[in-house]
Amino acid sequence: MGRSDVRLLIFGLGYTAQVLAARVRGAGGVVVGTTRDGRDGTIRFDDGAAVALELGAATHILSSVPPAGEIDPVLVTYGTALRASGAWLGYLSSTGVYGDAGGAWVDESAAIGSGRRNARAEADAAWQEIGAGVFRLPGIYGPGRSPLDRVASGMAHRVDVADQVFSRCHVDDIARGVIAGFAAPPGAYNLADDVPASQNAVVAFAARLLGLAAPAFVPLETLSPMARGFYAENRRVANGKAKRVLGWRPLYPDYRAGLRALSAMIRPPITSAAPAPASSDQR
Repeated sequence: MGRSDVRLLIFGLGYTAQVLAARVRGAGGVVVGTTRDGRDGTIRFDDGAAVALELGAATHILSSVPPAGEIDPVLVTYGTALRASGAWLGYLSSTGVYGDAGGAWVDESAAIGSGRRNARAEADAAWQEIGAGVFRLPGIYGPGRSPLDRVASGMAHRVDVADQVFSRCHVDDIARGVIAGFAAPPGAYNLADDVPASQNAVVAFAARLLGLAAPAFVPLETLSPMARGFYAENRRVANGKAKRVLGWRPLYPDYRAGLRALSAMIRPPITSAAPAPASSDQR
């Protein structure tokens, strides 16, 4: 089946799903999305009759809806119809299901459910049980949602935590990986770039691209509980399975390549300004 034959139903037409939808439509496919309020031509998630019609017509069905409390709203509401649909099924999960690995590499064979996202891990497993391709995503960045935007707005900071690293992936690479999954066996796939790095290094590089000084360090204890939970986990996400099975390669294999491309979209590349002074604390 070519992409022009795809009729994709997306539950939760958020940031990443919109980029995916644009790619599918650009290849001649049809995309229908749900949102909570039915905005911008989407279907209301709770409009059971309209959703049922699309479930019956779809060749591909993807959920980007996170758990609500302890449940997956899509599986609870439409699970029976999903199982009976015969369509390709996909789910956007999170590499947070792996929990803290002490900075070690994790792949799809690693245990899940030991971290702060137990409900997400349960949803991840439940989608696999019904034969879905489950795409575990790390930190997502792209146009309008990147460290460049946070630095430019003055909202970025570095955190005084040593040796903490995590993985990330450009939203365009995620969309390409999910589309590659249309023809792949079900199961879990990590979609991450090749070079995990500290958030501090990423923020400092974004500032340098913009010709600005790197933001100051702030103490960990000044952050919100949610942010402190993020910094309590430390892992490197391996993408070898996606490369082997999906034939996928990230166009932006590290944060430097991704941020350089985004900086060219925000403003002309800076060539004359001297780089911002590097901090003596290389964390």
